Amino acid sequence: MKAAEAAPADLAAIDSFCDSLWLEDGLARASLASYRGDLMHLAAWLAEHNLGGLCGVDDATLLRFVAMLAQTLRASSQARYLSTLRRFYRYQLARGLRNGDPTLKIAMPAKPSRLPKILSEAQVEHLLAAPAVETPLGQRDRAMLETLYATGLRVSELVALRLHEIQLDMGIV
Repeated sequence: MKAAEAAPADLAAIDSFCDSLWLEDGLARASLASYRGDLMHLAAWLAEHNLGGLCGVDDATLLRFVAMLAQTLRASSQARYLSTLRRFYRYQLARGLRNGDPTLKIAMPAKPSRLPKILSEAQVEHLLAAPAVETPLGQRDRAMLETLYATGLRVSELVALRLHEIQLDMGIV
């Protein structure tokens, strides 16, 4: 069975929306492609289920689409879809093309908290032993690694660190 295709009116609405994003917000090509892909997916799903067009979708239908996404996508991908849909329907609302926003009652999915990745003691020792300390550059690299490990600084913070920000006598950075 051939997948349903988006209606011409939906394609025109998507084009208009993406053109607006490009002209008004200067979004990158990849971002525009992501918005377009998400909206095309919804438009094709609506056509496949004979649920009307993208611009006339109601709250319940949109909730069904989001529930379908929840079965196959991670929370971060679902959140991206919802962000696209919210922006599209607010664009429609702002231009008088809709009377209401069907995304208002849809909550963002809960994203699991990410735990920091940590190194084992052996991995830290291996990392600290990597620079060749016989050379000045190796000594510098070892000192940088030791400082990163001891302080928890980000690399960008370390390379921006100035001598007056280090208090060796007090043991603070």
